[in-house]
Amino acid sequence: MVKAAQRAGRPARTSVWLEGKASRGGGSRGGGGQPSGLDRGRITEATVRLLDAEGLARFSMRRLAAELNVTAMSVYWYVDTKDDLLELALDAVFGEMRLPVADSDSDSDDDWRDQLRALATEYRALLVRHPWLSPLAGTFLNIGPHSIDFSLAVQRVIRLTGLPAHGQMGAISAVFQFVYGFGTIEGHFIERCAAAGMSQDEYFRHAMSAVTRSPELSEVVHRSADLMEARGGDTVEEMRERDFAFALEMLIAGIEAMVGRDQPRS
Repeated sequence: MVKAAQRAGRPARTSVWLEGKASRGGGSRGGGGQPSGLDRGRITEATVRLLDAEGLARFSMRRLAAELNVTAMSVYWYVDTKDDLLELALDAVFGEMRLPVADSDSDSDDDWRDQLRALATEYRALLVRHPWLSPLAGTFLNIGPHSIDFSLAVQRVIRLTGLPAHGQMGAISAVFQFVYGFGTIEGHFIERCAAAGMSQDEYFRHAMSAVTRSPELSEVVHRSADLMEARGGDTVEEMRERDFAFALEMLIAGIEAMVGRDQPRS
């Protein structure tokens, strides 16, 4: 897309938030070329609803227009491209997260751990709730207002850890790229279970049964049996909760260790 734009003599698009279209169309009115009954908020809400129901691969401007009972050209009054609309939808769902409130009076060395756990948990839940979010978050710049709020909240909490400035971005990457990967796999697994008409536990049992029947893979399962038993949990959700909590605590312990390593010794 970028190369095509450059060949046509047009500047490459970067983000809807930098193109002026993100603020287009506030209210509903007729005349002036603006389609009556539409506004950017309504279009974005419908986009999120369709993406949740049908997934990213099936989403189209024509399908969205049918959902809104308008023509596709009416939607294009508000956005230049489908990517613009996907970027608006991406930022809209980032607004669902409950972010820790910045309070210099209550922030403490102990408080950052709970705040980091809360942010990681909210981000994971968002990725699971909207499985289409992860490919879009890896595609766009994530500079919408809600995305920026999340980024600033993360930076503020990491600053409270006591890590030196040169290590803070690394800590953010360690925690939130872990959460991104964990939530992405979890969300896609749940989607796969739903598509198969099975619960997560049914799908897991079905998959494990198929694997153990394979001579090439049964040995792997056998060697992993002790780890699976020690993992604990009677359901897929319980196993996953234990894995996520333990991994997150390891990362927090790693941050604490790095802070302690950089403290001057008396």
